This record gives sequence, C-alpha cells and structure tokens, in this order.
Amino acid sequence: MASGGAARGRLAEERKAWRKSHPLGFVAKPAMLPDGSVNLMLWDCVVPGKEGTDWEGGYFPVTLHFTENYPSNPPTCKFPRRFFHVNVYDSGDVCLSILGDAWAPSITVRQILIGIQELLENPNPASPAQDFAYDVFAENMPEYKRRVREQAKRYPSLV
Repeated sequence: MASGGAARGRLAEERKAWRKSHPLGFVAKPAMLPDGSVNLMLWDCVVPGKEGTDWEGGYFPVTLHFTENYPSNPPTCKFPRRFFHVNVYDSGDVCLSILGDAWAPSITVRQILIGIQELLENPNPASPAQDFAYDVFAENMPEYKRRVREQAKRYPSLV
C-alpha cells in the first residue's frame, strides 16, 4: 500500500462510522481542500461541554491532525490558542494520556473526542500543561470555575 494508504484507509472508515452514528452535540469531519475535496489528514471537530458542568453550553472547536503513521501514532489534538484548561498548552495542544503513552491503534476518533470532553470537566493536575490555568485551579477553584463558564460563553452552538 502506498505511503499513508493505511492512514487514509482507516480515516475513511472512521468517517463512515462517524456519519452512521456519533454522540449528540459532537462534530467531526475532514477539512475541505481548496478544490472542494476532503483532507482526511485534518479534521475539524466540536466537543460540547457536558450538561450539568461549568463547561455546559460551550461547543469547543478542536482540530485533529493525523500523520501518515496513523493509527500506529495518535493524532495531534488542538483547541484554539490560549484555551483555558489545566491540560491544554498555550499553543492549544491537548495533553491527554490516550494521546501519549496510553495510545493504542484501536482508539477511535469517537473515543478521542469523548476523552477530551471528559478531560474538560476532570483535569489532571498531576500533568499540567498550562501554568496559569493550573495555578488558578490549585489556588482558587471558584475563580477557575468562573473562567471556565466565561470561556463556555465564548463558544456557543453554531446551530
């Protein structure tokens, strides 16, 4: 199979499965190229904040960047720059175990996005990626929650 053939084949199957059934409120679709074709290696996604949490009401944009080595290697997952969260770098890169040491080729786009949704409400302070968010989380939980609610308002539903 040509270089990237395995990655593109797997991503085509992931897209098909997603279109057939996906969690309510989530979006995951390959980006469009200028010629109107799809770029299976870059996906534009939306992760909704869970109901009953400070993240509720937010629909957070996430991009998934896949390499030719997928699914042997995980995608890079990014929120917008300066996204406020303990486990999101200022660059937007997500720090999540299933995207690192706990990666397995069987992990799906669906599982990645659900994992990111879980991470929003349940940050891992043992693996901070952003000093400011970590400091607020550790020292002033009411302020952390206020900032989360404010951020959720900045990402309303587009539908």
